[in-house]
Amino acid sequence: MSDILHKTTVLVLNRNWQAIHVKTPADAFCMMAAGAATGLDVQGDDHILPVRWEDWLKLPVRDEDLAVNTPRGPVRVPTVVVAANYAKVPMHRPRFGSRGIWERDGGVCQYTGRKLAPHEGNIDHVVPLSRGGASTWDNCVLAHREVNSKKADRLPQEVGLRLLRDPATPRSLPATSLIRNLHGISDWQRFLVG
Repeated sequence: MSDILHKTTVLVLNRNWQAIHVKTPADAFCMMAAGAATGLDVQGDDHILPVRWEDWLKLPVRDEDLAVNTPRGPVRVPTVVVAANYAKVPMHRPRFGSRGIWERDGGVCQYTGRKLAPHEGNIDHVVPLSRGGASTWDNCVLAHREVNSKKADRLPQEVGLRLLRDPATPRSLPATSLIRNLHGISDWQRFLVG
């Protein structure tokens, strides 16, 4: 039971029914019990009904539902909840650092265009630190380790390299566009972008 409660299997929508986050069932139950969210009773495309906590406890558990056992009996685990007092869609901008640069560059070496496995790439300073370059979004790119080693403390053109595109600060994206349905929960599909 505790395993069910602690997996991120509940999609959180804002009050405009836009996906904004993913929570665990334990978090969703807390939000619902506190009145901060309502659960969505989803039964196909034609039946989506917001249900408050008191009524959620009375919902029957269907064969396809996950449930947790309580002293009152089994309680259905929600797949989607709607935040009661939140209307915004949070924006996400990667933090500067190796993970942020990897995300901005899509895991692609900016000199060769090759998709890299995590152990194959590292961060290259286009203008090396030893030559006045800075650790900033517009001077750092993802590079294959061998290419970066070959470049060393030289400028790309000095070793015959060209950037696929000039590095820049990534733009903010709505959190909705970053949510992935990793558990294949069918109730989420109508709320996710792409």
